[in-house]
Amino acid sequence: MTIITILALFVTIVNILLGITIIFLERKQVSTTWAWLMVLFFIPIVGFLLYLFLGQNLSRRKIFKLSSEASEFFSSLKVKQTEQLDLHNKTDYPFQELMYMNLVNNDSIYTMDNEVEVFTDGKDKTEDLIQAIENAEYFIHIQYYIVRHDRTGRRIIEALTQKAAEGVEVRFLYDDMGSINLRKSVLKPLIEAGGMVAAFFPSRIPYLNLRLNYRNHRKIAVIDGDIGYVGGFNIGDEYLGMVKKFGYWRDTHFKIRGSAVYSLETRFYLDWNHASKNKLPASPMYYPEMETSDTIGMQIITCGPDSEWQQIKNAYIKLILSAKESVYIQTPYFIPDDSLMDAIKIASLSGVDVRIMIPNKPDHMFVYWATYAHIGQLLDAGVRSFTYENGFLHAKTLVVDGKVASVGTANIDVRSFKLNFEVNAIVYDETTSRKLHQIFLEDLKYCNEITKEVYQNRTNLIKMKESISRLLSPIL
Repeated sequence: MTIITILALFVTIVNILLGITIIFLERKQVSTTWAWLMVLFFIPIVGFLLYLFLGQNLSRRKIFKLSSEASEFFSSLKVKQTEQLDLHNKTDYPFQELMYMNLVNNDSIYTMDNEVEVFTDGKDKTEDLIQAIENAEYFIHIQYYIVRHDRTGRRIIEALTQKAAEGVEVRFLYDDMGSINLRKSVLKPLIEAGGMVAAFFPSRIPYLNLRLNYRNHRKIAVIDGDIGYVGGFNIGDEYLGMVKKFGYWRDTHFKIRGSAVYSLETRFYLDWNHASKNKLPASPMYYPEMETSDTIGMQIITCGPDSEWQQIKNAYIKLILSAKESVYIQTPYFIPDDSLMDAIKIASLSGVDVRIMIPNKPDHMFVYWATYAHIGQLLDAGVRSFTYENGFLHAKTLVVDGKVASVGTANIDVRSFKLNFEVNAIVYDETTSRKLHQIFLEDLKYCNEITKEVYQNRTNLIKMKESISRLLSPIL
């Protein structure tokens, strides 16, 4: 036997064994299983390496652990806040079933004392965050998926460094894969000033991370337990519209005051204690008493590959199926599974005005064409779809009937629902929801509609790109 024959036999045996593992042991969804088998069949050696890096299953692992003391503390906090929601009185809250699902299956406390400020411009959000950092008196807990080593990134880190030098507790968490180009030297002054820094799922070997497929995509900032930020903006020049490739960056972010900030702090606590050796204590100092005059209802929901349920996807489906008049969706990536696709189709076929807005340009090529393919499948059901032409659309927003809305970090795709660690805020407030509804309508002025005629007249090259991307969409 020649060396080539032996190598071919070895690759075949490895592929067969890996295929058996995928089918019988990993218990992945059928569409995902077939996608991986196709990759192994067409690109055997490269496919094996891709599976090694991208195919790990974290769904059966307990990633976030609480000490008995912390568990008791958070349980008492949950009981205290849950008293605001009477689950037996079905007349008080129009979306009580959704609240109940989030509470029971995701420990998502419903709070009614919040005020919300909506940011759609990166410059405004960044300046507001820096001002909040500069005004901090006790602690700053901040985590982002992407932190760039550029002007904006340095401004944020310098502001954190200054507060750490003043004696304010600063904890800074970033995703190792998302912030792969962030130089450790940039963070050195922050650490020397007394700040604490940690990376989520760090690479043990530079530029080689076996868990690269699982990213902490959350963007959370909590200042003194009084102010919380959550939404789509990362930290970098591009999110301020300063990078020519993307142009104006259109995103959505919340600034929150009220008890919902407690939930953001709890999420940070769990993520930080998983990533850092300098454990964050479960202390009441991070949950100060607060007084607000506002009455906005809110739940903070999270999901990740360690979750039993796909909580954010389930919330999206519940929201869409509850619609009576309209469903407005903004997302940079639209690769839903069959359950979410069916919910959107059912809503539209029932006479609900369903509109989806996506970017007009890709930042990830395969994901973009998979998005376009899924949009095409909805046109026959009466769903109206639009491409945003005034830069890059990165907002992750869903508004139902102008009465309830979701804003956060989760895109409408398999990655956000099953692979990434995500966080969204659901707002049960007509004023805020109507504002987001109106923002969508304003954005339509900068959009082109993808009509049936436009979609049917796409080129053969686009059709080919769509076909390949659609087949790979379960593992993108």
